[in-house]
Amino acid sequence: MKKALLFFSVFTLFYSISMAQTPNTLTKKEIKKGWKLLFDGKTTKGWHTYLRDTVGSKWTVQDGAIVFDPSKPRNGGGDIVTNDEYENYELNLEWKISKGGNSGIIFDIQENPKYRATYLTGPEMQVLDNIDAEDNKKENHLAGCLYDMSGDATVSKPKPVGEWNQVRLIQNKGHLTFYLNGIKTFDGQIGSTEWKKLVENSKFKDPAFSNFAKVAKGKIALQEHPGSSQWRNIKIRTL
Repeated sequence: MKKALLFFSVFTLFYSISMAQTPNTLTKKEIKKGWKLLFDGKTTKGWHTYLRDTVGSKWTVQDGAIVFDPSKPRNGGGDIVTNDEYENYELNLEWKISKGGNSGIIFDIQENPKYRATYLTGPEMQVLDNIDAEDNKKENHLAGCLYDMSGDATVSKPKPVGEWNQVRLIQNKGHLTFYLNGIKTFDGQIGSTEWKKLVENSKFKDPAFSNFAKVAKGKIALQEHPGSSQWRNIKIRTL
């Protein structure tokens, strides 16, 4: 009896592993629901460095993940953005960060030479090592938060450094909903009275950000910032 139970347990374990979804792939069910990969697991096809035609050398693909390596030459940096624009969608992805690392998912970006950086037009879902990153002093700068606008330690529950975190970012007719590891970290409407109050209490009230979050449509970026970051299972579906 014990041998039978042991065999069954081992079989169940290996069956579960074999049935686990391979990173950077879509199931038949996902395809049917309209999901599309934004990262094929092998190349940076579909992405480019902001205001450039190609992806800088600090961004590479290693072991099925897009990796930002800050040790490479400075001129190979910059945020990378999708080639296409998106309006009403659900974005899913996984990230992990190095010790003390900092990055972000910036969206609704209006790519135009008159805007020197992605964050001048696009809001950000923060990516951070909450424990050792320098930018951990304000609670709305913690992982999963709407950067410098909303969120705190009660909703920011990232995995330990070196582990993958799961993101769901939903935008539908300007309504934003963020999830980090299954926990809702933000829910609100771009342009609403509440949103304007959040902006007024943030750095985005500065005149330099006069075009910040004015259009609920644009490109999506992975941010260059201190530390190394890794990204995989980047997928999107139109709503």
